[in-house]
Amino acid sequence: MSEFLVTGATGNVGRRVVHLLAARGTTVRALTRDPEAAELPEGVEVTGGDLSAPDTLEGALTGTDIVFLIWPFLTTGGAPAVLETMARHARRIVYLSSSGVNEHAERQTDPINQLHADMERLIEKSGLAWTVLRSNTIASNARGWAEQIRTTNAVRGPDIAPTAVIHEGDIAAVAVRALTDDGHAGAKHVLTGPQVLSRAEQVHTIGEAIGHPLRFEKVPVQLAREQMLADGRPAALVEALLASAETRPESHLVTSTVEEITGAPARTFRSWAEEHADAFR
Repeated sequence: MSEFLVTGATGNVGRRVVHLLAARGTTVRALTRDPEAAELPEGVEVTGGDLSAPDTLEGALTGTDIVFLIWPFLTTGGAPAVLETMARHARRIVYLSSSGVNEHAERQTDPINQLHADMERLIEKSGLAWTVLRSNTIASNARGWAEQIRTTNAVRGPDIAPTAVIHEGDIAAVAVRALTDDGHAGAKHVLTGPQVLSRAEQVHTIGEAIGHPLRFEKVPVQLAREQMLADGRPAALVEALLASAETRPESHLVTSTVEEITGAPARTFRSWAEEHADAFR
C-alpha cells in the first residue's frame, strides 16, 4: 500500500488533499514547518520539515512512495536539492503548477508562470515519475480581500486578466486521483473552473453571497506597488504579483478535466463564495 507525503499540508489545497487521502484510509504524512499548529485529521502523521532546508526532509520521506508538491518560493534556487532528496526515497511526484504555463514559449509572460515552467523542467529531469496539475486562478485567493470587504464593501487593487477561477476542492480532488490511480504518469492536466470571470465579477459574486453589493475599484499598478510595500509584503513578491497584472494575457480557456478525472463537474465560483460567505461578513 502506497504511502503519501503532502507538502503545503496546512494550505488551502494541501489541507484538502490530506483530508481526502485520510478519508480513503491511506497512509498519509503531512509536511509542515509547525506540526503543533497543523490541526489535521486523526490518523494523519504530521511531520516537521522545511522545503528550504532539504536535510530536514529525510525523516518525512523515509518510507514515502508518492509526493504531492506545492513549491512555495518565487525561485527554483533550492529545488534541485529538494528533488534529489525526494528521488532517493519516492518513486512518483504530483506537482501543482499554473495553467498559464506555455511550454512552447522560450520565456513565460510573468515571473510566476516562469517559476512553474522552470519547476516542471526540473521535475521532468528528476528521475521521478511525474504528473503536473496546471491550475487556473484558485478561488481561495479571494480570501485576501476579506478585510477590505468587511470594512469598506469594496476591493481596491490592480486588475488582472479574467480567467476560469477554480475551486481549491476540485484541485484537491484531481490531485488525489493523480496520486492514487494509475494512468497519470507523464500527464499535464489543465484544470479550470466552468466560467471565465474578471476580478470585478468575482467581487460582485461575493456580494451576492453575503447579501449586499460590493464593488471593485481598479488601482494603477504604481499605486498598488506603493501600498503593497507599505503593508510589508516582500518586494520580490510584490513585483511578481504586479507583473501578472501588467503582462498576463486574457484567457478564455475552460477545460472539462475536473469532470473527466473525478466524475463530478467543476464547481462554480458562486458555490465557493456561498461556502465561504462568513469570511467576508
